Amino acid sequence: MKLSPSPGFNHSMSQSSVFVPNSRQAWVRLGLALIIGSLGSVGMWSVVVSLPVVQADFSATRGAASFAFTCVMLGFGAGGVVMGRVTDRLGIVPAIAIGLVALAIGFLGVGFSQALWQFNAMYVAIGLGGAATFGPLMAEASHWFERHRGFAVTIAASGNYIAGTIWPPLVERGIALAGWRTTHIAIAIACGILMALTLLVLRAQMGGQAQRGHADAAPPRIDLRLGTNTLTALLSLASIACCVAMAMPQVHIVAYCGDLGYGVARGAEMLSLMLAFGIVSRVGSGYLADRIGGLRTLLLGSVAQGMALLFYVFFDGLTSLYIISAMFGLFQGGIVPSYAIIVRESMPASEAGTRVGIVIFASVFGMSLGGWISGVIFDATGSYAAAFLNGLAWNAVNMVIAVSLLLRARRRFALA
Repeated sequence: MKLSPSPGFNHSMSQSSVFVPNSRQAWVRLGLALIIGSLGSVGMWSVVVSLPVVQADFSATRGAASFAFTCVMLGFGAGGVVMGRVTDRLGIVPAIAIGLVALAIGFLGVGFSQALWQFNAMYVAIGLGGAATFGPLMAEASHWFERHRGFAVTIAASGNYIAGTIWPPLVERGIALAGWRTTHIAIAIACGILMALTLLVLRAQMGGQAQRGHADAAPPRIDLRLGTNTLTALLSLASIACCVAMAMPQVHIVAYCGDLGYGVARGAEMLSLMLAFGIVSRVGSGYLADRIGGLRTLLLGSVAQGMALLFYVFFDGLTSLYIISAMFGLFQGGIVPSYAIIVRESMPASEAGTRVGIVIFASVFGMSLGGWISGVIFDATGSYAAAFLNGLAWNAVNMVIAVSLLLRARRRFALA
């Protein structure tokens, strides 16, 4: 007699292939995402470390050599939108695979570049590749959790800051021992292998979800009573405003300390301290967002960032600057990931990657604008005081948008 499996057996077998949010598998995915983010963001820091030697090698001006940073940021911003769209349509694994190829080609191209324009062009590709490991990865991580969504998003975003902690000394040592060309080629090989292996493990963990989007996910939790495009535009404007303010200390703290007579080494230490506390801020803000929501977390971070900027205006002692820089890092690190949380709370899940990518592109533009305009203000006034006040004004714009959205917010289950 032929025996057939019991209904209970079929049910358990079908359930085993279904991903469950907040499960052990979700935490494994998140750990893999953190590794990928830490590897994929190398280009944002390698360009800064290699700047002096590349400038000397190509006999270029500081401005011409610095354009490479603009190139990597442009690639990173535009790539966030492109890779976000790929993630929504095909899934995060194909998006990261495309980014991995672009990253490896970019670093290899830099290693073999014979002119500064080639060096700059390859850093656009590096930025494009790295973009897949930030905004789209945050959006993807938001699908893996319900109870701990904010925490997951900020953990995924922390890979960028971890990269800023581990890569600069490695790149500096590599350049000192083997030269900048060999170092870039070595990064291409090392990151290519490590990211490919990690991606294979992630693909195995993703299973059937590795190559599809999330059209079947739960509906948004929050109703802001705005069209999706209108909300995206408002979040993008808020992102530009907060990042113009954020760029002032991050971009100019080293030069500021040099002008005050403390030396650029002190400024570099403050920048490192700022980034280290930024990691704490990102993780903490995710924990907070799970309890009070993305909008309230954004507003709280914006208010705190404004306070730190105000302290910069009134205190310029060496000890004070160390303390304020630590405070600034602790306050601002969670602001950008808050936008990804807001997108997931208030927009369709099937568009999360694209929408987060657009907002991240706006944040990159804001950082670029903020760094540039702060320098222009310094040139015009001979002081950074007005630049800090300019940052405060932009920060106020961010706060106004956050408050206005918070006043419009309604939980969908309350409307049912």
